[in-house]
Amino acid sequence: MQALYDVPAPAKLNLFLHITGRRNDGYHLLQSVFMLIDWSDTLHFELRQDGHISREDLNTPLPEHDLIVRAAKALQRATGCTLGVHIGIHKSIPTQAGMGGGSSDAASTLLALNRLWRLNLDRATLSRIGLPLGADVPFFLGGHHAWVEGIGEQITPLTGEYALPSAQFVVVKPAAGLETPAIFAAPHLKRDSANATMAQFRSSPYAFGHNDLQPVAESLCPDIKKALSWLNLQGLNARMTGSGSAVFAQLSHADNLADAPSTWQVKKCENLKIHPLSSWISGI
Repeated sequence: MQALYDVPAPAKLNLFLHITGRRNDGYHLLQSVFMLIDWSDTLHFELRQDGHISREDLNTPLPEHDLIVRAAKALQRATGCTLGVHIGIHKSIPTQAGMGGGSSDAASTLLALNRLWRLNLDRATLSRIGLPLGADVPFFLGGHHAWVEGIGEQITPLTGEYALPSAQFVVVKPAAGLETPAIFAAPHLKRDSANATMAQFRSSPYAFGHNDLQPVAESLCPDIKKALSWLNLQGLNARMTGSGSAVFAQLSHADNLADAPSTWQVKKCENLKIHPLSSWISGI
């Protein structure tokens, strides 16, 4: 077995996001579809025998105790593993975008170290370790696009008759970011969308529904509205993804996006068929 790996950590888009209620403890109930795309961070793992976990930021500085380091330490604690790792991180997915970059990094860390340290844990066990790190971590460990409900813990893979067709998208991330708690704390956030079904979604997966967070997000971050307007003026059906400031739209092959403002990140993406590390773990 090799003592080092370079692994991807793909982003996700929320094709829709409906808030259907709120629990007594304040957590919001939601319905959404999470779709994996080929916009990825790259993580480099090199085995250490001394038990230490060290990190090197290869392009973008990260917080000292980011989710990557926390995931590695959580796996050590859960298993008693005495091995360590040096992790190099090349960030590509923007932060505060609603694309799950931090959670995906944590999931890829768990998958890579499960293999590098020869722990042989199954998906369910890794998901239990990963859930306290972030609600989206089990989704990225699951390997598939997914229908998500509850507070994010009910994950149904979209496979077979519900599999998503291959498609291209443009993702736009304005310079400004957006903090999730500010959106969910807004008193005028819509919290009573009707429950949808997977059959309704399947009939038109890339046009179905809406993002209930979008009106609040536009009021908090005007750059979101500007990015949506720019895409809509080009005839694209744009919406916000997740609870960050990134927006997206499905593309045709003829779309020209050359005139985007220079301060925006604009990237053409495709959806993935399956998570690129899905073969590294049992139970997927």
